[in-house]
Amino acid sequence: MNDTTVTLVGNVATAVEYRETAGGGVARFRFAVTARRWDRERGLWSDGNTSFYTVSAWRSLGANLAASVSVGEPLVVHGRLKVREDERDGQRKTFVDVDALAVGHDLTRGTAAFRRAARAEAGPRPEPGPTLGQASDQTLEQDPWTEATKRLVTVP
Repeated sequence: MNDTTVTLVGNVATAVEYRETAGGGVARFRFAVTARRWDRERGLWSDGNTSFYTVSAWRSLGANLAASVSVGEPLVVHGRLKVREDERDGQRKTFVDVDALAVGHDLTRGTAAFRRAARAEAGPRPEPGPTLGQASDQTLEQDPWTEATKRLVTVP
């Protein structure tokens, strides 16, 4: 399939809504992208028009978004662009959606602390000891974000 993929840099405009569906969990939020341009005459940055997108993220990405993202935070969203038209109140309207493939905080505007989510797998898995840069299972059990993610993630 020839999908159009885009990478958007902007801010979370609405709270992330997470819900379970027959196809797995999905998170949705509105995302605002404002073009900024350098005005040579005034020697200042000026804001252009703001575009709004509805971003959807499925399964574990959606659960991780719901546990990690708040209104106003700067993000980088990469995903499939979907443009659709609908008639509302007698007028034809165009809606632009993005099915997210990857989302992260924009680190040019702040810092973030990454926590690896525990994966829900069928069957037993080996328990290797922690290596450099990895947390032990005891540390993961004490992490409130990991616990919140475990409650949101479902096994397909």
